[in-house]
Amino acid sequence: MTPFIVLFVVVLLPVVFVILTYNNLVSLKNYIRESWSNIDTELKRRYDLIPNLVATVKGYAAHEREVLEQVTALRTRCVANNGTPGEQAADEGALVAAIKQLLVVVERYPDLKADAHFLALQKELVTTEDRIQAARRFYNGNVRDYRNQCETFPSSIVAGLFGFQPEGFFDVPPAVREVPDVGSF
Repeated sequence: MTPFIVLFVVVLLPVVFVILTYNNLVSLKNYIRESWSNIDTELKRRYDLIPNLVATVKGYAAHEREVLEQVTALRTRCVANNGTPGEQAADEGALVAAIKQLLVVVERYPDLKADAHFLALQKELVTTEDRIQAARRFYNGNVRDYRNQCETFPSSIVAGLFGFQPEGFFDVPPAVREVPDVGSF
């Protein structure tokens, strides 16, 4: 009986540990993919809002062409970027900065700030930004759990043996935090 226990401890227990750890790493990797698709969906939603926002602002502030063109160009670049989260975060950061600049331009036009269509677009943008941030937090939580599994001992040995690579976090500030109070216009 003792040789079987020794055989179990020496051979089977490590094999079971490797199998369980490998399966856990695969599950975490799949959670990351799923949560990235949530971010991607919300980013596309933002990309769809931007042309309407630009068109509305253009109607009131046509001479602000440089800002409008910059937002449009960055939107196009973000739509085309299918790289890693880090690569996409760099483009998204530039787009967020351009959207903020566009909203600063809007401050110069009281009629635009009071326009119902613009306010509806801005509210939708705020909602979308909130959804992007929630999806980003979910994604980054999954990346954190995966990285912890890949970097802590003894699961780091299994991760190294099977080539599990660390995933990058997705950090982009929101373009808009809140809808301005319509009563202040």
